Amino acid sequence: MILVLAGTSDARALASEIKKAGFRLLATVVTENAADELKQEGIPVLAGRLTDEEMVNLIKVKGIQVIVDASHPFAEEASKNAIRAAKTAKVHYIRYERESQSFQYEKLKVVESYAEAAEIAATKSGVVMLTTGSKTLQVFTERLLENPNIRLIARMLPRVDNMEKCEQLGFPQKNIVAIQGPFTKGFDQALYNQYGVTLMITKESGKVGSVDQKVEAAMDLGIEIILIGRPKINYGTVYSNFSDVIQDLNKNVPSVFNQHSMK
Repeated sequence: MILVLAGTSDARALASEIKKAGFRLLATVVTENAADELKQEGIPVLAGRLTDEEMVNLIKVKGIQVIVDASHPFAEEASKNAIRAAKTAKVHYIRYERESQSFQYEKLKVVESYAEAAEIAATKSGVVMLTTGSKTLQVFTERLLENPNIRLIARMLPRVDNMEKCEQLGFPQKNIVAIQGPFTKGFDQALYNQYGVTLMITKESGKVGSVDQKVEAAMDLGIEIILIGRPKINYGTVYSNFSDVIQDLNKNVPSVFNQHSMK
C-alpha cells in the first residue's frame, strides 16, 4: 500500500492517477473538505495532521511500502515528518512537487522567510495585500497591523477557522478578502485596484497555485512584490510530473494489475 500526503488540488489529482494505475493507497489531508473530494473518488483518506511517530505507526498498521509526499511546497513540517517516518520505518520515500517559477521584475524581491517579508513590508507605506494564507498571519499582524502608514489586507480561503484566527488577532473585517480561486489575471488586477494595493506579498507555490497570475497582475500595475521562496529541504528523490511518480511506484510496489498478470 502507498501513503499519499495529498494536501493540494494537484496532489489529489495525483492520488487519483495512482489509484487508476492499480495501486492500493491511503491518502492523508488536513481538512475535511479535501477529504470529501478524495472520498468521492473512492480513495480511502484520513483527515488531520500526523506527527512522524503517528505516521510510523500508520505505516506498520497499514503495511505501507512507499510514502508519496505531495504536500504543499510550504508544508515544511509535514514533509519533514514524512521523511523522518520513512527513515524510521525503512520504507521508500518520494517527493512530488510543483515546478518552481521565477520572475524578472525590478520591483520584485525574493526573501527566505515570512519574518523577512514582514520586516521589509514594515519599512513601506501604503496598502499591503497578503496572499500567503492564514497559517502565518500573526507574523505579519505583529509588524504591520498597528503601523499607521500601512493598511493591511489579507486574502485567504473562506473557512471558519481562518475567520476565527482573524478575530483572535484583531484583524479588521473590512480588510479581509475571504475567497477561493483559481482566479484570472484580470480578477487579480481588479482586486488590487479596488483596494489601491501598493505592495503584494505572496509565496512561490507554483503555477498550480496561480502565483504567476498574482505576480503578473501586480507587475502590469507597477505594484511592488515580495515573493517568499520555498523552504530548503533535502527531499532526496523529487518528481514534478505524475508519470515519473507512477514509473517509480511501478519499480518499487507491484500494482493490482501487475499482481494479476503474475498469476
